Parts: sequence; C-alpha cells; structure tokens
Amino acid sequence: MTVFSLIETLRFDGETGFLRMRLHLARLKRSARRLGIPGAEGAEAAFLAAVEVGGDAASRRVRLELFPDGRIEVKTAPFVPLPDDTIWQVRIAATRLDSSDPLLRYKTSRRAAYEAARGEFKASEADEVLLLNEKGEVCEGTITSVFLDDGSGILKTPPIACGLLAGVLRTELICQRRARVARLSPTDLTGGTLYVGNSLRGLIRVGLVI
Repeated sequence: MTVFSLIETLRFDGETGFLRMRLHLARLKRSARRLGIPGAEGAEAAFLAAVEVGGDAASRRVRLELFPDGRIEVKTAPFVPLPDDTIWQVRIAATRLDSSDPLLRYKTSRRAAYEAARGEFKASEADEVLLLNEKGEVCEGTITSVFLDDGSGILKTPPIACGLLAGVLRTELICQRRARVARLSPTDLTGGTLYVGNSLRGLIRVGLVI
C-alpha cells in the first residue's frame, strides 16, 4: 500500500494565471500512473477552484496534494517573488541520497532525507542545502534543482540517474535547450556561476560556502 502522497506546488498570478501548469499536470499524471495512485485527472479543476481567476494581481503559492486514496487537497498562501539581484548562500550536506531509490524521481511527501539535510545548518548559515548521492555526485537542493553555468552558454544540471527529482523548471529549461544534463562533482560547482531553482521561484543565483 502506498504510504505517501504526491505534491505539486505552483505559482499563481492574477494577471497571468498559473505558471507552467501544463508541465505540473503532466508530471503529476505521469507519477500517479506509474505509482498506482488514482485521482490525478481531477487536479486541474482543483487548482482552478482554489483561486479566483481574473481576481487581484497578487502572487500566490498554490500547493496540491494527491493522497493514495485519490483525495485531493489544495492550500494557497501569499507569495512574494525574490528580487532579481538575490544571491542565496548554499552549503553541501553530509546526508546522502541513494541513486538506486526510484522514489527520488517523484515529488512526494516522503522527505526525511531532505529534512535531515536542511537540519544540518541553521537558517542563518544557508538559504538552501545541496545533497550528493552515495558516489559523491551532485543531485539537488532540498527544494530546488541545481544548475551550473560553466561559460558554455548552456546550463548543466545533474541527470535523473544520479537520484533526483525531475523538477518542472529543470524540464522546461532542458526542453528550451537552455540546459542539458551532465554529471557534476562538488569541485565542478566552483568552476562557474551556480544557480538553484524551482518552478515557484525561478532561477536563483547562489554562492557556495565550502
């Protein structure tokens, strides 16, 4: 029996609507089908019902959870986008991901490893924490995908095979040919401009604290 739920978190703006909804719905339906969880076909209607389409222009964070029995729950909260010149400080956790774990490819409520990694540092010490796998390869942040600009003009992002989520922003950038998959080591991260990002926040430049 499945003991975890599937999660999708979108950004909604009153003027433009949901960002990347098509990609989020596609990921949710694909994940639900592969994991045998019913109810994903009701996600779009649940998202739309949770917001006032054509209402105020304020940004909102909209989080949908699809439970193993097919039940859907949506929560919304105000969302303030980060300033364009934001630079986060990131550190690398001692906690490791297991690249052979297939569930790392899905966005689920099973988050023990990510919470452990985040718990290694105080909020004042790191805005985000990166995780490596058992081979020492870079995987992802606790809430973000990793992107490296090595000067080639195309961002590098770790392959799913390393043990990480198929992030929606990551998928979009790869489809737009603005990013390509490449295995990265911690040393590689010091050889260019480093970013983390997700669909809610977009790309965020970061400084790696060794």
